[in-house]
Amino acid sequence: MSDTIEAAPPSRLDERVGRKSPLARLFARPEAGALAGAIVIYVFFFAVAPSFRNANSFSSVLYVSSTYGLMVAPVALLMIGGEFDLSAGVAVTSSALCASLFAFEFTTNVWVGVLVALGLSLTIGFINGWIVVKTGIPSFLVTLGTFFMLQGINLALTQTITNQVASPSISDMQGFSSAQKVFASSFTVGGVNIRTSIIYWIVVTAIATWILLRTRVGNWIFSVGGSAPSARAVGVPVGRMKIGLFMAVGLLAWFVGMITLFQFNTIQSGQGIGNEFIYIISAVVGGCLLTGGYGSAVGAAIGALIFGMVNQGIIYAGWDPDWFKFFLGALLLGAILLNTLIRRRAEAHR
Repeated sequence: MSDTIEAAPPSRLDERVGRKSPLARLFARPEAGALAGAIVIYVFFFAVAPSFRNANSFSSVLYVSSTYGLMVAPVALLMIGGEFDLSAGVAVTSSALCASLFAFEFTTNVWVGVLVALGLSLTIGFINGWIVVKTGIPSFLVTLGTFFMLQGINLALTQTITNQVASPSISDMQGFSSAQKVFASSFTVGGVNIRTSIIYWIVVTAIATWILLRTRVGNWIFSVGGSAPSARAVGVPVGRMKIGLFMAVGLLAWFVGMITLFQFNTIQSGQGIGNEFIYIISAVVGGCLLTGGYGSAVGAAIGALIFGMVNQGIIYAGWDPDWFKFFLGALLLGAILLNTLIRRRAEAHR
């Protein structure tokens, strides 16, 4: 018998107790690319646009970002759930026009128009979701149809009722002042004017993040977006979830519509066209996959901030505003490439 003892094979670290470096964990987050992009864009405009460095100017950037971000949050949740809403931009205008025209034509308290607009927005969201769930038609096509219908009715009704393309001023009507305080007020901190919509944006983003990461509904959203048949097989109410997500988009479309209405007290009937692409691209920039099942409300908020910085930064730099469209396309392409890389790295570390 040989006295030779074979060496034991080298021990292997159990992958279940393996540790990732903080940097690896950071880049595995869906919002990592958006955060890096936001820093680069901030530094860029800080360098080329002196007005951008002013505190009040950056407050304006945050206000513009909030008008995007309030809509981006529900759009991101809907995309994580595997669906799109191309009518989100014009739905904002529809809600504002409904509130304004109803209150003006029927000489009611402005708050009555606000509540009627809320009912309309939730109904639009419900119809979009119901058609998608009951027919199986892709949401891209369903909401594209809704987009054209809302665009047409916004223009046609406004011109029929007012003989112009904008709603009449409602600033002297009963209830306007109280509604303006709720939806479009501001306050001053250290000499800097802050719009309340910025606070609303932070709150909505926090709620969306809590829903996604701390509730059963959040798990359902991820599972429905990842594989609806598999989610249905384990008892997830897929149909109700999708309808609820579309209605959430309608709810925030109403809210942003009220902010816009009471900020300017009148609404252009052609306003909002094209904003649906900004909402979707912001969500993609923030880490949401076009295929669903993956994303972050915080990342979507950072995506909205990027668009707010680009939108206002171009103005502060004195450039032609048409450059914004170039940035829109460049950010979408760059975000898709970067998010694909980050997703692959995240899957490789699992």
